[in-house]
Amino acid sequence: MGDVLAGFHAAWEFESDSVLIRFERGIRTPKLYQALGERRIPHEAIAAVTLSPGKRGTVVLHAVPRPGADPLMEAAAGQLKDGCDPYRLVLPAERETLAEYYADELRALITADDDPPDRYLVAAPEAPLQFKAYDAKASFDGKQVSFRWFWTGASSAKWKAGDQSFPLADLIGVEWRSPEVFEGHLRLLRRDSPVAQPAQADQDPAAVVFGLGYGPVHESLPFAASVLAAVRACGPALTSDGVGAPSVPAVRRDPADIADRIRHLGELHQAGLLTDDEFTTKKTELLAEL
Repeated sequence: MGDVLAGFHAAWEFESDSVLIRFERGIRTPKLYQALGERRIPHEAIAAVTLSPGKRGTVVLHAVPRPGADPLMEAAAGQLKDGCDPYRLVLPAERETLAEYYADELRALITADDDPPDRYLVAAPEAPLQFKAYDAKASFDGKQVSFRWFWTGASSAKWKAGDQSFPLADLIGVEWRSPEVFEGHLRLLRRDSPVAQPAQADQDPAAVVFGLGYGPVHESLPFAASVLAAVRACGPALTSDGVGAPSVPAVRRDPADIADRIRHLGELHQAGLLTDDEFTTKKTELLAEL
């Protein structure tokens, strides 16, 4: 094919064996798109193609990814908002006929396969990668994941455990929870942990927690995808849906940690970064865990 279909924030180039998606760089382009730059999606990684009406005079061309084909989408586990979904191309409504043509062409090139592939078909973001979470700096060099705790955010349990390094051979997967909701986190699922991992991510030395401005999607999700792909290359991995993950018993939080979190929320509230309702709701949730 080789033709290019340009939409808002991205352009799709249709090749004989894949779709090359190039994302724009600009102030209005979602940050995740800018972080990804471009992605090549083999036809075998696509389960279906749809074309549907969008918002405000647009249409949306959507290449539905095949389950288990893309580490980014596996790590996201359905938590991405539509506006950040890299498999959606938004176009002006007047290009609907052209979009339908390319949708039909692409449908003719894909073969339905309900079975997950035995390997990832879409390349993960390349290491080294790093980002700042609320309680630590996370880094991945392609061989191990490291967490270096921040004294301003890490719980006493994490300080007691010390900075952490996890070789890929010790991991079986990752669990990513979007930072766009409260209690977002990135947890490493360990292969042979001597004790069950704490249910609360802020008590788990194998996890970092997100906060307002800490661990944004465009930094933490590519990181999670890169780790997940590397773990799977070493052996069977678990995705962030938690299927088959080691069970973790519920634990009560340390009152000192609750007080620290409430104090930090108060600082965000005073700085105008949290509304009265957001502060009250989160404070109530924390107090309920005592």
